[in-house]
Amino acid sequence: MSKVTLTKKNRQLQLLKGLNEDPFTTDEELSELYNVSIQTIRLDRLELGIPELRERIKTVAERNYSKLRSIEGKEIIGELVDVELGRGGISILNTTDDMVFQRSRIVRGHYIFAQAESLALAVIDAKVALTGVANIKYKMPIYAGDKLVAKAEVVRQRGNKYFVWVKIRVKQEEAFRGKFILVSIGPEEKDNISGGNSNEDYS
Repeated sequence: MSKVTLTKKNRQLQLLKGLNEDPFTTDEELSELYNVSIQTIRLDRLELGIPELRERIKTVAERNYSKLRSIEGKEIIGELVDVELGRGGISILNTTDDMVFQRSRIVRGHYIFAQAESLALAVIDAKVALTGVANIKYKMPIYAGDKLVAKAEVVRQRGNKYFVWVKIRVKQEEAFRGKFILVSIGPEEKDNISGGNSNEDYS
């Protein structure tokens, strides 16, 4: 079924509404959605005073960095676009050519893991925390240019241990999942940093 092309006025109204609901949609995704060129989308944004994706993400991320306790904003891999301490959060990582293996063009796993681990640490409501256990699974190859959307959820807390699930998606398809046991460290806990049994139930 062919796409319907909107008038400029209607397209810009839809664009404004859509970006208010999801400010992290790329120009490429918008051009496909509205059946116009990327250049047209960029001109629409300029006329509407909407900054480019990178600036939109940066603005949101900077507001969230001030909420963090266990990690500095600059230490997060990707941009923190949502966080609720003790509950969960979301980060976005735009992959680039310098992250890949040259022969396969596949993004190196440590970048993906680092996004997941740093997000897991970011959502912990503790002054100092570290990873005790990580159980991870890479589910599909990721290539340069892919946008990684990571979502973390604190599923349980037991004493000074936090059980966090992190799932990373590429275009709505799950590419990575990790189960982390994070340990908060205080004066009375310095000698007890073991994450415990890696087979502990996360549910």
